[in-house]
Amino acid sequence: MTALVASPRRFRQASQRGQSVALSHFRLTLLMLLFIGGTVAVATRLVWLAVFSDAAAVRSGIAAGIPPRGDIVDRNGVPLARMIDAWSIGIHPAKVIGDKRKLAETLARLMPERDADAYYQLLRSDLTFTYLRRRALPELVAAVNALGEPGIAFAREPERVYPQATLAAHVLGYLDIDGHGRQGMERVLDKRLTDPLTRGKPVALSIDSRVQAAMESELYAAMVKHSALGGTGIVLDVETGEVIAMASLPVFNPNRVGASPEDARRNGVTQSVYELGSTFKPLTVAAAMDSGVITSMGQRYDVSTPLQVGRFRIRDDHPAKGSFTIPEILVHSSNIGTARIADAMGQAMMEKNFRALGFYGPPDIELREKGASIVPSFWARTTVMTTAYGHGIAVTPLQLANAYATLVNGGIWRPTTLLRRDADKVPAGHRVYSEATSFRSRQLLRLIVEDGTGRKGDAPGFRVGGKTGTAEKPSNGGYNRRNNVSTFAAVFPMDAPRYVVIAMLDSPRGTADTFGFTTAAWTAAPVVKRVIERTGPMLGVNPDFGRDIDTAEMNALVAKKED
Repeated sequence: MTALVASPRRFRQASQRGQSVALSHFRLTLLMLLFIGGTVAVATRLVWLAVFSDAAAVRSGIAAGIPPRGDIVDRNGVPLARMIDAWSIGIHPAKVIGDKRKLAETLARLMPERDADAYYQLLRSDLTFTYLRRRALPELVAAVNALGEPGIAFAREPERVYPQATLAAHVLGYLDIDGHGRQGMERVLDKRLTDPLTRGKPVALSIDSRVQAAMESELYAAMVKHSALGGTGIVLDVETGEVIAMASLPVFNPNRVGASPEDARRNGVTQSVYELGSTFKPLTVAAAMDSGVITSMGQRYDVSTPLQVGRFRIRDDHPAKGSFTIPEILVHSSNIGTARIADAMGQAMMEKNFRALGFYGPPDIELREKGASIVPSFWARTTVMTTAYGHGIAVTPLQLANAYATLVNGGIWRPTTLLRRDADKVPAGHRVYSEATSFRSRQLLRLIVEDGTGRKGDAPGFRVGGKTGTAEKPSNGGYNRRNNVSTFAAVFPMDAPRYVVIAMLDSPRGTADTFGFTTAAWTAAPVVKRVIERTGPMLGVNPDFGRDIDTAEMNALVAKKED
C-alpha cells in the first residue's frame, strides 16, 4: 500500500486560507467594536446634551417651536395676547425701477394712511430702507407683491397680537418698541413670558373674558347714556380674591396704542382714587358692631336735626324726624346716623378699621399701575364723622371691592389677584370682622336692595345685596355739587356670597328716564343689575326664587321705608 503524503504546496494554501479567514474575522470584529463604540459615544453625547446643555441651548434660542414671547389666556383658556408671524412690507427707494409717480398713486390706493404725494416724496428720498406697513394682512401683501416692483421687500416677523382688541386692555397692557411689557400684566409677567424655559406655557389670568365683555358693554352703554367722563367696573371672587372682570373707561386698543389718547391708558380701577360716599356706611356699621358700640340692631340714633360740629354741618338728603334704628340708618342712607355711630367709636377704631381693610396705601394686586389712597393725616372729630360715610377719604374702586368681599365672606381680608388661583393656593388672609358681624352685614345689604336706595340694582332671583354711594367731586378746595361720582357696590347671592360687583360712573348727567337725577341709585345700580343678569349663569349662579337670606328680623326694625 502506498501512503498519501500531502505536498508542501497544499500546506501553504491551507495555511494562507486560515490566515485570511482569521484576518477577516478580526477586521469584522474590529469594525463591529468601532461601530458599537461610535454608537455609544453618540448616545452618550446626546444624553449629555439633553441633561446638561438643554437649558443653555434653549436660552440661546435654538429650541424650535417655542415663540419668542408666551401667550396670555383667560381663566378658561381663551387667548388674550399671543405671538403670530405677521407680514411686513418695506421699500428700498434706490432700488425702485418703475415709474415712481405711478407707484406712489398705487401705494396710496392700497395703503391710504399716506396720500400719493407723501409716497412720492418717500420714493424720491435718500432713505436706504423704510417700512410701508407692519402687521400687514395677507391680502394686502399679495396685492403689493403683484406690482412686481423689485424695490419692495416683504418679510415675516413675530408680532404681538391682542385678538380680543380692546377687551381687558388695562389688564393686559401692551409692549414697548423693544418688545417688552410696558403696562398691565404684560409688564408684570415680562420675565416669565420671555424666559425660554417658561414661555412655552400660556399664563392664565383670573379674568373671565365673557364676564369682562358683559361688564365693558354695560358700563360703556351707561357712560354714553349719561355722558359720563369715565367709568369703572369690577367683578371679584369673595373667597379667592380673584378679579373676574376689571373694566376702565375710556379704553384703548393695545394693537394700536398710539391711536388712543394717553389718558385712555389710565386704569381707573387701580390708579384713580375717589371719595366713594355712602358705600362706606356698611363698613362703618360693621366696625361698630365688632367694637361693641352697636350691641343691638334696634339701637337708635337721633337723626332729626343736622349735626353741627364747629363750622361744619352734617345733614341728610332726606331729613327725617325722630330717631333711626341701625337698619333704618342704612336703608335711608343717613349721614347723621352714621356720623353719630362713628363719633361713638372714635378715631382709633375708625383708623384701625380702614387699615385692616387695606385702605392705607395702594391696592394689593400685581399691577404696577396703582394709585395711593388719600387718608386723613390729622383726625379731627369731624374727620371721624365724615370718613364714616365716605367723605374725606379717597380709595381706588378695587380697594372698595375687596372691602366688600371682606364684609360678606366671613370677615377675612385677602389680597386680590389677576392670576388664576388654585383652591389650595388661596392666601389665608387676616380677620377684620367676626363671622357674626359678617352675617349681619349680609342681612343689612340685602335689606338695602329690597327696601332702600339699591332697589334698581336688584336682579330678580340672584339675591343681590349692596349699597349706593353718591359723592360730590372735590373742586377748588371744596365740593362741586354739579359733579359727582356715582357708585353701586353689590354682592350676590347674599345667602351664599360668591361675587362682588361694582360699577362707578364719573360725573354722569341725568336723563329723561332718571328724571334728571345723577345719583348712584339711578345711574350705577342699573349697570350692576344687568351685569349680574348676564353673567350669573356663566359664573355658576342661576336665578332661584325659592332661596334668600332671611331679612325678616331686620325688616321689622324699619318702620318707614323710602319711596
